[in-house]
Amino acid sequence: MQYFRLVGVSGLVLCNSDKILFGTLDPLWCLTHVNGMKQKFSFQLHTTSGKARRGTISTPRGDIRTPAFMPVGTAATVKAMLPGSVRETGADILLGNTYHLMLRPTAERIDHLGGLHKFMNWERPILTDSGGFQVMSLASLRKMSEDGVTFKSHIDGSKHHLTPERSIEIQKLLGSDIVMCFDECPALPAELDEISRSMRMSMRWAERSRVAFGDRPGHALFGIQQGGLDQDLRAESALALKNIGFEGYAVGGLAVGEGQKAMFDVLEFAPGQLPSDKPRYLMGVGKPDDIVGAVARGIDMMDCVLPSRSGRTGQVFTRRGVVNIKNARHQDDPRPLDEFCSCPACSNYSRAYLHHVFRSHEIISSMLLTWHNLFYFQELMRLMRDAIDVDNFADFEARFHAERALGDVEPI
Repeated sequence: MQYFRLVGVSGLVLCNSDKILFGTLDPLWCLTHVNGMKQKFSFQLHTTSGKARRGTISTPRGDIRTPAFMPVGTAATVKAMLPGSVRETGADILLGNTYHLMLRPTAERIDHLGGLHKFMNWERPILTDSGGFQVMSLASLRKMSEDGVTFKSHIDGSKHHLTPERSIEIQKLLGSDIVMCFDECPALPAELDEISRSMRMSMRWAERSRVAFGDRPGHALFGIQQGGLDQDLRAESALALKNIGFEGYAVGGLAVGEGQKAMFDVLEFAPGQLPSDKPRYLMGVGKPDDIVGAVARGIDMMDCVLPSRSGRTGQVFTRRGVVNIKNARHQDDPRPLDEFCSCPACSNYSRAYLHHVFRSHEIISSMLLTWHNLFYFQELMRLMRDAIDVDNFADFEARFHAERALGDVEPI
């Protein structure tokens, strides 16, 4: 920790690696400009175990240990969780949703209030999606052209026009650390001609996104590979993205109805088509076995609403598979959800209590079950990182599937 006298600022500003402790400057400004230092976004690949990769993404707002799972804070909140609680589960980074935030409360309002990090009280890295996936899913409410997409808000029916340039502008206003290119994501199955047309337009949009992003030290722009399930189209997309140049690369267009086997078939070749010295992000995945399978095939980052959404509906993830806490078998059970889990739900409450508060529609149910699920997902990532560090990922993967095959503990 050091004191710095900054040009144009009276007095001293005290900075550490996370925040300014005295003064009013933006923490990211401090970290990227004090004493001429400009900390850039970077990725270091430490080791591998098979195709599984262990690395670190470095940003001015903190490191992201990979493989990494990103909890989803759709509307500037991970539902039923405080930001500090999300951090306590082990999360290094959150995902914010451009589509939802541009509609409410608007990117301009968030910018005026100091940016998304300050707005939601999360000072670590944030990745924002481009809004493309949500807009494309509106179907009858949208009209697409080469320029972009015109759509009606699902909130109030107001009309909006989203282009690659506007998507990048919104993400800049939000102040996210990792920005995603605007792309089109067709649902699967689809005709090959349609997938080809969509992919090539997304590549043109990727180039426009790169130009609009410009030079922003400390921030990163990720390109998104498209091409459906077709290896040749994926290769064409990867080459186009590499020619443009990005700080990271996402495998897009999966987890959209194709099924796990088809997704894994694509992941056998798609990550290898992307640069090995940059992070690889699989968008919208997923279930624990999806995550383990993706890491085994060379993926570094993932996100999904599943752990938080499932927590609110009584679906709980454990080492031995999925538990439905609403089932009557739990109503007299004094045991924890998972005896080896140290989250607050498992450390302090019985299955009987969790069953009771869920059936009673108490708010604490969503809080505890979401906390547990997020903790489980982050613990899964930690165990995979540890296994890769000692080149033992194959054994970890076998134990993971063997434990899940056991099923839940026997009822009392």
